[in-house]
Amino acid sequence: MPISPPGDRKAEQAAYREAQKVLTRLQGEADDLKVARTKSTFGALLDRWLPQHEIDPTTRMNYESAIRQYIRPELGDVPLLLLTRDASERLERFYADLRRCSKRCSGRPFVEHRVDGPHECREVQHRRPPGRRPAAGYPEHDCEEVGCKVLECQQHVCTPYSASSVRQVHAIISGALSAAVRWGWIAYNPAPAVRLPVKRRPQPRPPSSTDMARIVEAAYRDAEWWGTYVWLSAVIGARRGEVVALQWEDIDMDTGIVVLDENYVRGPDGMIVKDTKTHQGRRVSVDEDTVTLLQQHRSASATQLRRLGVELTGQTWLFSAKPDLSQPRDPSSLTRRYSRLVAELGIDTQLKQLRHYSATELLTAGVDLRTVAGRLGHGDGTTTLRHYAAWVGAADQAAASMIGKRMPKLPTSFS
Repeated sequence: MPISPPGDRKAEQAAYREAQKVLTRLQGEADDLKVARTKSTFGALLDRWLPQHEIDPTTRMNYESAIRQYIRPELGDVPLLLLTRDASERLERFYADLRRCSKRCSGRPFVEHRVDGPHECREVQHRRPPGRRPAAGYPEHDCEEVGCKVLECQQHVCTPYSASSVRQVHAIISGALSAAVRWGWIAYNPAPAVRLPVKRRPQPRPPSSTDMARIVEAAYRDAEWWGTYVWLSAVIGARRGEVVALQWEDIDMDTGIVVLDENYVRGPDGMIVKDTKTHQGRRVSVDEDTVTLLQQHRSASATQLRRLGVELTGQTWLFSAKPDLSQPRDPSSLTRRYSRLVAELGIDTQLKQLRHYSATELLTAGVDLRTVAGRLGHGDGTTTLRHYAAWVGAADQAAASMIGKRMPKLPTSFS
């Protein structure tokens, strides 16, 4: 503290006493770091933090997977004191390794063996010939005709961990360290000072209107329910799990309102129905053509159930692989089916880009950003613009024409 006036004995004594207080406090903090904080490792912190951390089952499953595969092998035995001291250097090196190869290989070529111990790197997995009982084993047969598979140990190919996945790993580490600060295990959280990989800007590639027409037509030729699913997904812009979680009580045919308040996802113990990704339901309006398609789909579903002696109710699922429509369809199976469909049509797109299509078409048509964001279930328009609004050539040309009309006429020397 400043001594005023200079040379004053009382002021010097007061400054000395204040300095002693600061020194005592710093010594206490140093003792905490050297003694109390070194008793726990980062792995022990994860064991304490994750069970009480409030997250939904799907997120917890993803966290547990990331901790098991990446975080614990690298940081599990590191004392919290050391991690606090050199977090930036240690974590940035860890993240750089993941960005180079998710398996954090040495960079030298090696073979990824299917099993441990002595074995044949090239092995045939025989299938039981048709008509043979399991007890009969695998007698002489034609492997090509039966469809036997060749299981072969493969040369390792580096697969970089995406920037978004690395940032999720960092979120787990930072969350655990924040808890350690609250519990008094460490004095501060060093994670915010760590430099993270830059997340690539999304490049949505939704199908064009012409391609969308081809996709819908092909889906309806394949199956009535499949065409309805693709059409409805494009119209309401919902996530795949939200669409398969729809029951008939969620559809108001009179007002044309679809209620989206559940999501069908994979949890630790299998598929579960939970709330939406944003934990907030929403109501989306649909047009008359969509209502007509839904009425036809409801009629087809009711006919299917009557053949089984079952009545269609409000709790009946719109899209189910079960004959009695008693369970939603697996969203992953829909993704694979859609990929096969567009591949046959020669269109480069994915099922999730039906959300992109919905957002882009609405924004191009002049619908305000707030309304589009609400239909997609976004908290604000920032996420909508960043992730789902593709650059549209026709709209850009219209904008160029509009600004051109508002410009002054060219000077005579240029005309």
